[in-house]
Amino acid sequence: QVQLVESGGGLVQAGGSLRLSCAASGRTFSSYVMAWFRQAPGKEREFVAALRWSGFNIYYADSVKGRFTISRDNDKRTVHLQMNSLKPEDTAVYYCAAGMRENSRYAPDYDYWGQGTQVTVSS
Repeated sequence: QVQLVESGGGLVQAGGSLRLSCAASGRTFSSYVMAWFRQAPGKEREFVAALRWSGFNIYYADSVKGRFTISRDNDKRTVHLQMNSLKPEDTAVYYCAAGMRENSRYAPDYDYWGQGTQVTVSS
């Protein structure tokens, strides 16, 4: 079993920054892909960014490329999402997820999910 706990959400003005964290516990993660998704009210859950826990494959949604950075801290078993130049359209609940399928941007491919953390960007 895998447990994921997100933190770091909040309210920020447009142009500001936030750093989300996802603490992972449970079984070993070396083969897992760790991802961030987000879901705005009335919209489907959408892919944001992902990386493999071991390895260097990192990929982003076009809407966040150049503004968001995903990274991992192996010692602390934590994945971060640094979000810069935030826009009101980034407002959503952000979820951390873990799965086995490489390069997937498809939510059903991910087996484990955190509870989500709210990010609100005011204009």
